[in-house]
Formats: sequence, structure tokens, C-alpha cells
Amino acid sequence: MNRRWSVIAVIAAVGVAAVALILLYNRRTERDLRSHLYIPKPAHITPEIELLQQYVRIDTSNPPGRELAGARFLAGLLEKNGVHAEVIESAPGRGNVYARLHGRRSGEGLLLLNHIDVVPAAGEVWMHPPFAASIALNQLWGRGSLDMKSIGICEMEAFLDVARSGRQPERDLVFLGVADEEGGGTMGTKWLLEHRPDIFAGVRYALNEGGITETRAERLDYFGIEIGTKMSVRTRLRAPSREQMQQARMAVEPWFGPPDPDRILPEVRMFLHQIAAQRVEQKPLLLDVSATVAAGKFWLLSRGYKELTQNVVWAGGVGSDGRSAIMDVNLYNLPDEDPDTRVAWLRSAVAPYGVVIDQILEKNGPAPLSSPQTPLFELIARNVKREYGTVSVGIEILAASSNDSRFLRKRGITCYGLWPFPVDYYQSQGIHGVNERVRLDWFMQGVSLMRALVQEYVSST
Repeated sequence: MNRRWSVIAVIAAVGVAAVALILLYNRRTERDLRSHLYIPKPAHITPEIELLQQYVRIDTSNPPGRELAGARFLAGLLEKNGVHAEVIESAPGRGNVYARLHGRRSGEGLLLLNHIDVVPAAGEVWMHPPFAASIALNQLWGRGSLDMKSIGICEMEAFLDVARSGRQPERDLVFLGVADEEGGGTMGTKWLLEHRPDIFAGVRYALNEGGITETRAERLDYFGIEIGTKMSVRTRLRAPSREQMQQARMAVEPWFGPPDPDRILPEVRMFLHQIAAQRVEQKPLLLDVSATVAAGKFWLLSRGYKELTQNVVWAGGVGSDGRSAIMDVNLYNLPDEDPDTRVAWLRSAVAPYGVVIDQILEKNGPAPLSSPQTPLFELIARNVKREYGTVSVGIEILAASSNDSRFLRKRGITCYGLWPFPVDYYQSQGIHGVNERVRLDWFMQGVSLMRALVQEYVSST
């Protein structure tokens, strides 16, 4: 009898333990799902990570636009390492920071461009406070940890490595942290080009944000170097009545997502071909997009790929006075398109319905794509393979967003957008969203990559 009860007790104990394990597993799985990614590696805090923490803790939200504290922080790092830094205010509180190491050669300078401002995080519910720079699950959480203070620190470390060497580089190296990128660049890069053209003198290349790093099973699969973006023109239309505005909207609706493209740039064909290997369902369509169009199958492409051609985006109505109606419209143009030609097209398309263009809110372009056939592009690809091993390196073209490189490309500077470290899909969802975060070991790989490629470019003879 005692033996029988002992067996029952053991079975009960095992059952309780099993239930406890299941509950523990479920809680852990729920936590992992909430964080989107479970990384068992312990966090190793380096001086570079500590700098990123300090930087993220500076609230540089735009709006309202208060980058000055961030600019002074970056300038302080430069000054501590013996580099003269200039803090430039384009308006009160709108801080930019500039430093240059002069090389032996002229006209071949490399600009390390990054923006100091971040989008606001007020009113959002985060797992960790957006400006605490908390470290959890081997990730640093905070607004700007990806967009783009982490890249800024990678560029800063690469710049300081050259400065600390004590040797004059062969080529100029420029560090530039700017204000207002998230607000359109008016108080940042655009303002500096107009008021401080000396900053850009002798610059041949620029490295900026904009690239992609696709991962699969925690392994870097595709490293995309951004060579350009679509250009946007924001307009505001006015109609005598809501009915007339609705008629105009329906008339232009075929251009929201056209079934066939007007034009496909050669670089777009190249980009779609290069990423085809990483796309299971759409691979046959992307390998040869010209053949896809000829076969009448362009409409089968996912929206993001189709947006690489010209399209129109209508925002919701923004108000009315009496019977009149107002609506905002964005024209997304190819990089080489004359924006005035597209505005004229829109004007003629809506005019039959009594609708007029009331305002041009913003106008960008043309800004040609940067060629991937350059020594710097080859150098980047070589260093990416050295850092990450067997990985496909190709180009990236942004279909629905842009960055400050558009201002530089317009003036003949070749710009490449890099994400020097891997970023998985779930992390990328934090950009301009909640729970923005960067993985620490991957961030350190980005620091290593940026140091190597910048050192090689400015030092090679």
C-alpha cells in the first residue's frame, strides 16, 4: 500500500512539474512574442555602446526640432579626440555639427552624413521608455537607436579612428550631423548647402542612411546599398464642391497603382533582379521584370515593387469651407523626372472637374541615381564580404521614402545609403514606430565595418 501511494506521489509530482514547466514556457514564449525576437546571447557593453546610450538619451525629437543638445554631444566627442568641431545653428536650437580632416588630395573627399533629429515618441506605449536607452535581451531600446543615431556613432567611430592615427589621410574626411531630416531637411542639409557650401567643397562621395540588411535565421542574407529614391511633390487641391473633388479623384485613380509602368529605370531592373533570389513567391517575376511587363504580368507584383515606377497617393480630405473641398495629393516621381512636368500633368488631369492646384507644399527632384560602378561601391562590397562572409551585395532603391542624399545627388555628389549592421524584420518595424531597438552584437559589427571601409578609402594611394 505504501509503495502504491509512493508511486502515485511521484506521478503527481512529475505532473505538477510538467504543468509548471508548461506555464513557464508559455510565459517565456509570450514574452518572446511581445519582444518579437528572443536573443539568448548575453549583452557585452562596449565603449561604443555606452556612447550610443548617451546619444539616445538626448531627446532630439522633431517636431519641435531641438537638435542642439545632440550636436553639442557629437562636437564634444570630436573635441575630446583633438578634432576641431563646429556647431552650426540654422535657427535657434536647430543644431548641426561639422568637422573635417584634410587629406593630401583634393576633390576626392568622403562625407559621413547622419541626422541628429528623431521622430517624436510622445503618447506611445513602449516596453522600455523611448529615451532611457535601456538594454534588454541583448538589444538597446530607444527612439533613434536605428534611425539613425546608431549609424551616426558608427560613422563617428570611423572618423575618430582616422583622426587618432596621427597620419594625414590621402583624401578629405568630413563628418556632418544635421538637423531636420525628419522634417524635410529645410533646417539641415538643404540649409547648409545654401549657407555653408564650404562644408561640401571637395566632396566626391557621401555615406548616409537608406540601405537594407535582410537576415534569415540570424544570418545576413542580402546587403543592399541605397543608390537613390523616388522624388515627391506634395500638392494641395481645391474644388468648388466635394462632388467635383470626388470626380477628380476617381479620374486619377488609375495612377494610384497602375497595372503597367510608364517607365522602368535600368537600375530598377538591376535591383529587382538582384533581390529575386531572396524572394520565393515573386522570384520568377522579378528575375526579368521587362519580360514580366511584356507578358502582361506586372500587376502581379507586390505593391512595393510596383511603387518603383511613378504613382500618385491621395490623402484624405483635410477640410472644407462652405461648399468647397480641399485634398492633399502626393506625386511620387522617378528620380530623373522633372517635377514641374508632373505638376502640369496633375493640373490638366483635374481641371475638367473644376479642381485646381491651390498650393505646392513641397517639391523635390530631379535627383539622379548614384552609379554602382564606382571604386567606393566596390570597396564597400569588398568590406561587407570581409565582415559578414558569404552574402549577396547589391543595390537598393527606395520606393516610398527619401533622405537627405537627394540634395547632394542633385549637386553631383555620389551618395550611398548603408545600414552597416544587420537588422531583422521585427526590429525594422520600430523605425518611426514603438519599441525601436538595435541588437548590440550586430551594432558592433557595423562599427567594425564602417571603420574598415572608411580607413581603406581615405588611406589608399
